Amino acid sequence: MTSRGDGDQAVLRVEHVSKQFGRRGLLSGAGSVVRAVNDVSFSVARAEVVAIVGETGSGKSTLGNCISGLLRPTTGQVWFENKDVAQDSQGRRSELRRKIQPVFQDPRGSLDPRWPVERTIREPLDANRIGTMRERREKVAALMDRVGLPSFAGRRHPHQLSGGQQQRVAIAAALALDPELLVADEPVSALDVSVQAQILNLFESLRADLGLAILFISHDLSVVRYLSDRVLVMYAGRVVESGTVAQVFDHPVHPYTRALLDAIPAADPGDRRVPVPLKGEIGGAVSAGTGCVFAARCPEAVAACATTVPGETDFGPGHLASCLVAAARRPEGASSTTEERLTTT
Repeated sequence: MTSRGDGDQAVLRVEHVSKQFGRRGLLSGAGSVVRAVNDVSFSVARAEVVAIVGETGSGKSTLGNCISGLLRPTTGQVWFENKDVAQDSQGRRSELRRKIQPVFQDPRGSLDPRWPVERTIREPLDANRIGTMRERREKVAALMDRVGLPSFAGRRHPHQLSGGQQQRVAIAAALALDPELLVADEPVSALDVSVQAQILNLFESLRADLGLAILFISHDLSVVRYLSDRVLVMYAGRVVESGTVAQVFDHPVHPYTRALLDAIPAADPGDRRVPVPLKGEIGGAVSAGTGCVFAARCPEAVAACATTVPGETDFGPGHLASCLVAAARRPEGASSTTEERLTTT
């Protein structure tokens, strides 16, 4: 699915990326293929925050790893400033990956417990031999100030810091090489609500002050609405709906998107709506599936959903969704941007 950004300003272009993993049976040893990411395309502009949302198992983290260079796509390409992130040259890959930095869910996994904070933040500069030791230390001090860490924290070890402070250290280390894109994978989900707000404000200031593009991966739609410009909704490896925050949150058209939004706790205590929970687990990621990947769990599915892979339908400028039922009731004048692909059972 294509999510339309500003092509002229795009710092990142993801084109028809798929990622497959082989899987062997426990008894028979027979192999199957898991399509963790299936034909995903979108772009991210400079200073733009694009969110990828979906349940656990939707493929959003795998997609993020393909973009940051931690995984090589099975098919498709990831273009950063018109250069292929997965190209063969080790030197050129290293250069590109300096400009694309990941921020992970649990900072303790990326912070060496033996090192003081100052060394952790300095490590990317040391590894790339950037500047003199004095210049590196000055940059570390500036980065700590940039992310809101007190100067004395530089002498402490990760276990001596709070969860929010640990995440600030991880963000400072990610900023050390002056990246242009952060791939933030559930960066606030392990934090208390009050600390989440502080880290989100930090991301917003980085975007505003440094012009950073941010790919923000999350299952928490409340967080996404606060921070993001555009949203991609993933299910079983596919993007099923995409658009601006206003389009996706205020005018959702895919049943899966509506189910995710219904699950958000109501801010108004007087709101008596009762969300309808989705039954079953994410399916369709394993090979040999046919039809719409959401059909087995969809409360609105019709017979054709089991045998027809829905194409994209345009519900407004840049607002796309892949759903046969939604397409059938789309407003007059809207058009399908991709032909439906028929499969046989």
